[in-house]
Amino acid sequence: MKKTLILFSLLMSGILPAQTEGTLLVLNKSDDTVDLINLSTGKSELTLPTGDGPHEVAVSPDSQWAVVTNYGRANHPGNSLTVIDLNKKEVKKTLNFEYQAPHGIEFISDRDVLVTCEQSKKLILVDIISGKVKKAINTDQETSHMVAYHPASKRAFVANIRSNSVSVINLNSDSLEKIINTGQGAEGIALSADGQEVWVTNRSDDTVTILDTTTLEIINTLKSKEFPIRAKTTSDGKYALVSNAKTGDVSIFDAENKELLKTISMGISVEEKEASRLFQDFDKSPVPVGILIHPNNRYAYVANTNADIITILDLQRMEIAGRLTAGREPDGLGIIP
Repeated sequence: MKKTLILFSLLMSGILPAQTEGTLLVLNKSDDTVDLINLSTGKSELTLPTGDGPHEVAVSPDSQWAVVTNYGRANHPGNSLTVIDLNKKEVKKTLNFEYQAPHGIEFISDRDVLVTCEQSKKLILVDIISGKVKKAINTDQETSHMVAYHPASKRAFVANIRSNSVSVINLNSDSLEKIINTGQGAEGIALSADGQEVWVTNRSDDTVTILDTTTLEIINTLKSKEFPIRAKTTSDGKYALVSNAKTGDVSIFDAENKELLKTISMGISVEEKEASRLFQDFDKSPVPVGILIHPNNRYAYVANTNADIITILDLQRMEIAGRLTAGREPDGLGIIP
């Protein structure tokens, strides 16, 4: 069914922030594609195919590769990664493996990625050059969704939605070190800029749990708006952003003192919805999910997955700075600086 959108703040063809460089990668879950958007012009320069149901994307530290997790769809879980050569701007290859429903992904070197595999209850380490799975470690929890890597300790923190927990996996010993119960629907996860904390969004509790990465204990629990689904932190240590899918807004916290500074509405109402999309019971929310923070820490990009729009936030002014469009059902975001 075609959607009707009401924009309360800016027109879709409206303003773009000045002096923004780089290329934004946007995964379109309903189209099985990724768009490469020039941030200077706000236009997509290229659309590439992915596998079935692309959900998350990671860019290698050397900016040579982007890797997409092909999660699949209901009753048809995916089992592959799409590897994109960013220099040639083409799909290099598709890596298939036995583990099902790959979702969260993070590079730990220029060629190695950590990937959560929901239905297999695994965290796998994949060499994207050889295509081999180097490690496969049990999370022992249900719906292992997102991952954050702590390079100093070589620990991976995996959020498990149905088990309401975080699995701490030690990559030195290739073992499950600890399971931490954080809250109902633990999903989004982000490492703080100084590496001392992990922020976890508990979507069914409307809370954010903060973990100490050394002691592996809970040190704080914050309230957020309805259905907090993702978390991202700025590299300068100032802010932590949380997207609230049901209320259609993004909360910005002071990362140091944990104070809520502002909650910014996405300013979009989705009047009609497609039955194939997730979260259709969220009234008229555009369902903000994926968040990416530009390396300059000035702007954040938020994928409004039910509205087919990426909203740009100005983190200095704490307001909406513009809109971008890609394909249908945008979610996972990456950036080529």
